[in-house]
Amino acid sequence: MYKKLITLLVVSLMTSVLRADPPDPPVGKRWVLNAKFSDEFNGNKLDATKWYDYHPNWSGREPGVFLPSQVKVGNGYMSITGKKLEKDSIQLKKDGTKRIYNIAGGAVVSKTTDAYFGYYECKFKAAKTTMSTTFWMSTRGSSEGPADCDNDKYGLELDFQECIGREGDFEGKYFAKGMNSNSHYWYTDCEGEGHDYRAPQSKIETETMPSEDFYTYGGWWHNESKVSYYLDDRKVKTVNFYDAITKKPFNKTMGLNMVSETYPFPWIKLPNDEELADPTKNTCYYDWVRVYNLIDIDEKVSKNGTEDLKIFNDKINFNNKPAEITSEKNIDLSYSYMSNVDREVSIKVFKNKKSVLQAKHTAYAGFGNKDFQLKLNNKLKNNETYVVRIYVRQPNEKKAIVTDEFKFVYKN
Repeated sequence: MYKKLITLLVVSLMTSVLRADPPDPPVGKRWVLNAKFSDEFNGNKLDATKWYDYHPNWSGREPGVFLPSQVKVGNGYMSITGKKLEKDSIQLKKDGTKRIYNIAGGAVVSKTTDAYFGYYECKFKAAKTTMSTTFWMSTRGSSEGPADCDNDKYGLELDFQECIGREGDFEGKYFAKGMNSNSHYWYTDCEGEGHDYRAPQSKIETETMPSEDFYTYGGWWHNESKVSYYLDDRKVKTVNFYDAITKKPFNKTMGLNMVSETYPFPWIKLPNDEELADPTKNTCYYDWVRVYNLIDIDEKVSKNGTEDLKIFNDKINFNNKPAEITSEKNIDLSYSYMSNVDREVSIKVFKNKKSVLQAKHTAYAGFGNKDFQLKLNNKLKNNETYVVRIYVRQPNEKKAIVTDEFKFVYKN
């Protein structure tokens, strides 16, 4: 009976929709969805409570301008379409010089800028042009720098993925071949001179061009000092941020950005009129964006953000399955789980069909990794074989399901 229940659970997981998952959390922690920066784009318009359909501090890199008209939501995607403008758009800078725009791009930017340490991932397919398709974070405005002067200040940028949709005769053609990640420490020194200080860039080729297939691009912003980049749930590189100016440089919250822009020549050529007019080439598609915060395993949150979205494929299993246990006081065990809702977890030790030890926990919604101890209380006998089973159910359900088990011999 137990094996049948386990088999049914495994089959249900295998037949469910495949989803991306955050990295394994540290023991005693769990990932929870940060709904403020997450979106499945399943509606018919952009969620105005979360996103701008433009960039509040940036019109776009010339000659590409960000226009709300190029941002659409529908058919399960957020899309940004590049377009050649019928006539030039001219903006005046503060010094009286002109910005001339003749290509339309787009930007979807978080309304809040309090994104901090956590895991960031986005699934998208790039446009098949030389316009960018990107997923990145940045501060808005500058912070006071560490030097004892009036001028020094700094801003931060963390690029999880910057790519274009085709190769060509230009320097940055490698941007069409995979995942390109970077971090910038934008520093203005005491003399007022600006600097772009960068950590080592991460480049990893994808199996196909990013404009041919959807890929999931992610990054674990661990702390003020380092980040790990992920491609389709696989860690590709861990990088220490540039810290010659500030010892723990990435110490400010940021906003989230999904942007399609033009790049400067000769690094990358501008898109041509033909590809900008081709609807099979001129549009990038964002399937979803998800952000997770890392919190204590037993910390209850008021709204978990996953109950309605079904982000996680529900599962729970033991991390360790000792064949022999010799402790006189307790059994050290560990399990990991994913759940979209809070669930009751029971761990029971059986001799034949009789339960001799048990413990109960609440597995709060998220992706967690928990260590715990079962106190023996002189209940086990030397050289006897026992079975440990883990049961899970929602608090309002009567029946629990066995999801994992193992046998051990007690030696004392």
